[in-house]
Amino acid sequence: MKAHLTHLFEQALEQLKKDGLFSADTDVLPQINHTRDARFGDFACNLAMQLAKPAKQNPRVLAEKIIAALPASEHVDKVEIAGPGFINIFVHKASRFAVINQILEQKADFGRSQIGQGQSVQVEFISANPTGPLHVGHGRGAAYGAALASLLRSAGFQVSCEYYVNDAGRQMDILATSVWLRYLDFCGESFAFPSNGYQGDYVQDIAATLHRENAGLYHHAATAVFADVPADAPDGGDKELHIDGLIKNAQQLLGDKGYRAVFDLALNTVLADIKRDTQAFGVNFDQWFSERSLTESGIVEKSVNTLKEKGFTYEQNGALWFRSTEFGDEKDRVLVRDDGRTTYFASDVAYHLNKLERGFDKLINIWGADHHGYVPRVRAAMTALGAEADKLTVLLVQFASLWRGKEKLQMSTRSGEFVTLRELRKEVGKDAARFFYVLRKSEQHMDFDLELAKSRSNDNPVYYIQYAHARVSSVFRQLQARNLVWLHDPAALESLNNEYEQALLTRLSKYGNVVETAAKAYEPHQIAYYLRELANEFHTFYNAHQFIVEDEDVRNARLSLIEAVQQVLRNGLAILGVSAPDEM
Repeated sequence: MKAHLTHLFEQALEQLKKDGLFSADTDVLPQINHTRDARFGDFACNLAMQLAKPAKQNPRVLAEKIIAALPASEHVDKVEIAGPGFINIFVHKASRFAVINQILEQKADFGRSQIGQGQSVQVEFISANPTGPLHVGHGRGAAYGAALASLLRSAGFQVSCEYYVNDAGRQMDILATSVWLRYLDFCGESFAFPSNGYQGDYVQDIAATLHRENAGLYHHAATAVFADVPADAPDGGDKELHIDGLIKNAQQLLGDKGYRAVFDLALNTVLADIKRDTQAFGVNFDQWFSERSLTESGIVEKSVNTLKEKGFTYEQNGALWFRSTEFGDEKDRVLVRDDGRTTYFASDVAYHLNKLERGFDKLINIWGADHHGYVPRVRAAMTALGAEADKLTVLLVQFASLWRGKEKLQMSTRSGEFVTLRELRKEVGKDAARFFYVLRKSEQHMDFDLELAKSRSNDNPVYYIQYAHARVSSVFRQLQARNLVWLHDPAALESLNNEYEQALLTRLSKYGNVVETAAKAYEPHQIAYYLRELANEFHTFYNAHQFIVEDEDVRNARLSLIEAVQQVLRNGLAILGVSAPDEM
């Protein structure tokens, strides 16, 4: 209906151009929106207010001319002017039923849009360092990223999902060294484990594998391992200098080949675990992109050299700096440290150039809120290198706090004190976890209530919505048990005239608009809100009326209506990555 009304107003605008009221190059897309109050019609258009300034006319006067130019339509009962110049449209009663026919015909395609047709989008999300299992803090980014990708696909975009694997740099060196030190435990060496090492049980497991497969191949005495290493924090030293000293000794004692073997075992074990978790969580990636490949292929060096050649770098205290303040950043950034190692920032610059070179029309990065400071520096580097920084959109996600009753659970990968995403999924289920994570705007803080997520009550939104879907299935099972058959009869829909049925019809007709609006705003939570409202209106209808009644027309009409409700519930839940069960 919105498409039909938009076409009517476009025709009216073309007529007014011919009449000389507007120039031929006036290009305004009529905005048709559902009204919030049925007293003011079914839809509203603000075209008169959009065009009042170029036409140099009062909006209400212009609205009268637009209405006069509107072609006749069998779907429109009347059109009225309201307020400063809104045009309210009252749709013919019979036309309201068209949404049921459309849903039953299009099924899973109902609500899909083509606003993104021809546009390729890369969505990069999670991208957690492969230094330990995914925990519940990462879960929100996973659920949001997957739901956003699905939402954009529903809006017609060609979407590619990517996980950026931070398989280079200091954090991975700390993991590799932590694994090697635990391996030395298995070899019988005795020493104090570094306070800044990774201490989770998974480190022990990887070390056990290293020892089982290689015996004493990588064994070195603890005296050699800790030789000339600065004191650790518990001994009055610096934990950072201490772990860096251990990393240096590990690399020297093991040699390139041995260190790489330990490093790769740690990386591949953790990464395989992450892949299992994401797949079990219903999150799939088209590409797992290696940070290490950027250095090994020379892309990082090339990017840094290009910045040098363009005059956007300078040396200070032995380090190479990028003049990011010239592009709006708050301070300049280091590209190459004084020891010759490139920074994470240098890799980020190279990575984003690589993304653009792959031909994406738009890049969407989903980062933790603690990375907000990285946005201006990455944009600055892209601009300096002549890339289109406007193609990059960074969406920030607040980590979720996990609560069990009144107890807040801790999450620290380094200390090993955290609840893994796998544990969360096993306790509350994939559906509840996926839904709860996208129930708020991504940038808003959220408390994840474990007890509510597990409850089978109307207070649990995902249960409430899934229960609506299952209730529809139960009605059709009852129909079959009574040896009755549902026949969709468009003519019988005229009997849908009570307030509950009209409310559902109105809600169903809004679904496509919600998908478009949510996709444009990158807000999957709008789908969650819509589904909760649709489920609420269905449950209210279910509790007030019978569906399998004697009157065949009424029965078929109501069954067609609830079948349409079930289809839309299923479509919306699919976007969020949540199942639609037929039984609860």
